[in-house]
Amino acid sequence: MAKQHTNDGYQRAIFGALRTLMHFIVAVQFTYGIYYDFTYVHFPPGMHRPGGEFGGKLKFLTVWDAILQAAYFTVCLINDFIGTNEVAPRKTPLIRKLKDYMLAAFAFPVALNVGVTFWTLMAIDRELVFPKALDAVFPGWLNHVMHTNIVIFMILEICTSFRQYPSRKAGLTGLGIFMASYLGWLHVIRHFGGIWVYPVLDVLNLPQRIIFFVVSLGFSVGLYLFGEFFNNLIWTKELKQLKTAQGAKNLQLVQLAEGVD
Repeated sequence: MAKQHTNDGYQRAIFGALRTLMHFIVAVQFTYGIYYDFTYVHFPPGMHRPGGEFGGKLKFLTVWDAILQAAYFTVCLINDFIGTNEVAPRKTPLIRKLKDYMLAAFAFPVALNVGVTFWTLMAIDRELVFPKALDAVFPGWLNHVMHTNIVIFMILEICTSFRQYPSRKAGLTGLGIFMASYLGWLHVIRHFGGIWVYPVLDVLNLPQRIIFFVVSLGFSVGLYLFGEFFNNLIWTKELKQLKTAQGAKNLQLVQLAEGVD
């Protein structure tokens, strides 16, 4: 029996070390991708710059998401060292609460939104989202870091790190604020820069653009709900364990309160 416990502890330690290594690799990858994009990806004067000059690279949701992913996986790494990945810790550290909320409200739905939308539009007409002329200045590996790896590593993160999703109201409020901020930023760029960031918006009239934005927001909500469902499906046993632990803790608090009375 003691040997079984020893083996379980060893396996958990190895799994934890691999998870920490993944968080480190992913955080470095996204951080380097952002650095490379801002430092080395420059468009020649004769090449039309997508989205114009106003707003720089920060006009793209892809860049917002890359920064978000770098921040999220850095928080994961910090949590690995000074927080906890336990299912039901006696006291949940603030860094763990931040990590769990960031994935639910921002990291997962935004990553899948960027990845799925980008590759769908690329399949329909790449000139609407990533003109072929950009291949000369935007390397393929960076394209995959920004638009492919974000999805792959989000799926791995869901499958390897337990979390309890926040209340749906709290999670969707955070996501709604994030997406509304970006849509507002698109219109600021349109007003001051005179262009739509994405060529697809140029071919849509006003009613079509409104529908496009509403569908985009609805799609983000759908991705949030999918992330919640996927997380609960993967961690069904652990969530039951957490619920039982919380129920026992609440009962103990009630009994203590009655004892005081």
